Amino acid sequence: MTSALTYVLDANVFMQAAREYYAFEIAPIFWESLKNKASSGRVLSIDRVARELSAGKDELAQWAENEFSRAFARTDTTDVVRAYTNIVEWVHAQKQFKEAEKAKFCGGSDGWLIAYAKVRDYVVVTQEQEVPKDSHKVKIPNVCRAFNVPFVDTFGMLRDLGIRFT
Repeated sequence: MTSALTYVLDANVFMQAAREYYAFEIAPIFWESLKNKASSGRVLSIDRVARELSAGKDELAQWAENEFSRAFARTDTTDVVRAYTNIVEWVHAQKQFKEAEKAKFCGGSDGWLIAYAKVRDYVVVTQEQEVPKDSHKVKIPNVCRAFNVPFVDTFGMLRDLGIRFT
């Protein structure tokens, strides 16, 4: 990957980092790095992820509101809505997905995240793992692959952005 890419972060990137390996008190440099890369336009997320984070009413929700709020992009533009509609139609057409999984995917921010990345030519960052094509679950990497949207995990993004914790 080139160093000119822009990354759109899934809610699980923030949540897993805050609750596990990059807790605020353990790795404040991770959070500062996200803010710095957001300031330069290389890292962002979407309004629907912001809503998921704020529902937590915890330290992460406060950080998102106070430190990262300008980096949550709106998804109510015509091009994103059109891309989202295409994604939802594709998900519903997949017979291998369970109805509950389809509803969960379509009711959350995942489809919007992929749609936003698709129309902006950005890279989705998620901690979700790709599943076999016959899986009953709807996972971000599988949908990204179906729509030719690049994706990486948190560590791939950090490597590409040259972020080092020293």
